Amino acid sequence: MRTMILSASGQPLQLTELPVPDPGQEQILIRIRACGVCRTDLHVVDGELPHPKLPLVPGHEIVGEVAALGSKVERFRVGDRVGVPWLGYTCGDCRFCLAGKENLCDRARFTGYQIDGGYAEYTVADQRFCFALPVEYDAPHAAPLLCAGLIGYRALVMARDAERLGIYGFGAAAHIIAQVARYQGRNVFAFTRPGDMEGQQFARDLGAVWAGSSEVAPPEELDAAILFAPVGALIPAALRALAKGGTVVCAGIHMSDIPSFPYRLLWGERIVRSVANLTRRDGEEFLALAPKVPVRTEVETFPLEQANLALERLRGGKIRGAAVLLT
Repeated sequence: MRTMILSASGQPLQLTELPVPDPGQEQILIRIRACGVCRTDLHVVDGELPHPKLPLVPGHEIVGEVAALGSKVERFRVGDRVGVPWLGYTCGDCRFCLAGKENLCDRARFTGYQIDGGYAEYTVADQRFCFALPVEYDAPHAAPLLCAGLIGYRALVMARDAERLGIYGFGAAAHIIAQVARYQGRNVFAFTRPGDMEGQQFARDLGAVWAGSSEVAPPEELDAAILFAPVGALIPAALRALAKGGTVVCAGIHMSDIPSFPYRLLWGERIVRSVANLTRRDGEEFLALAPKVPVRTEVETFPLEQANLALERLRGGKIRGAAVLLT
């Protein structure tokens, strides 16, 4: 099979031929049709997330069909369409798993980071951490739902019942969650890189009541803000825009350092919190909700061998919606 391999952090991926893997007892072999290119992939490739499995096949927004079954697989049949997310394994018996917080499991392993992922023609995945996918989405348009959608949805839940919702960084996750927020009757205020007029218009096209630079205050106080941009300096900016009792939700797995800020920005029972990974319940809830909205994913597709180009365009903020590799 063809794969795109990361051999060393900070180096370009290399097109490599590898044997098709055999599924373990609880695993399914998946013929990959599409894999989303996520900002977390950039953090892995650029060495911002420590100790990846090397060599590594990145990618954790995988869509494909079941090609073979391990001996103990009962959830799927050959030919079923499945999706594979970031969360690839949990221990099931630690205090976090037993409390329904498997996203915090200390022994969790993640697809495209500690487990080979979807920048390939085939992969294997634990049946327990795969999802059936809504029939309404073809492979390229389903792929972004599996991380941009799932972790974005968890971040939206953490924003509680906020009516005036700020979204900082209008990329793949934001363009999905803005649609869900509008479906729920919230008012969306979109913040983009300074000068990104195209991104601001994209946000308005998706129903944002206001869109502007992250350096500008919104016309109203926000009840909550979600930060998809991995920029620590946006936390004080979001706090300045927040009403008393509001929440800033940091949705990324990596963020640059947060600068110091005066206590008065936090005072008034404002909250700053992070989102760590996802749970299978998040996946089931969101994948049931997406067709009802209905969420429309906008994608820019690339052949597998152009994964480096897709990553570079994502790094430069030149992707409208989500980038997806086709195999």
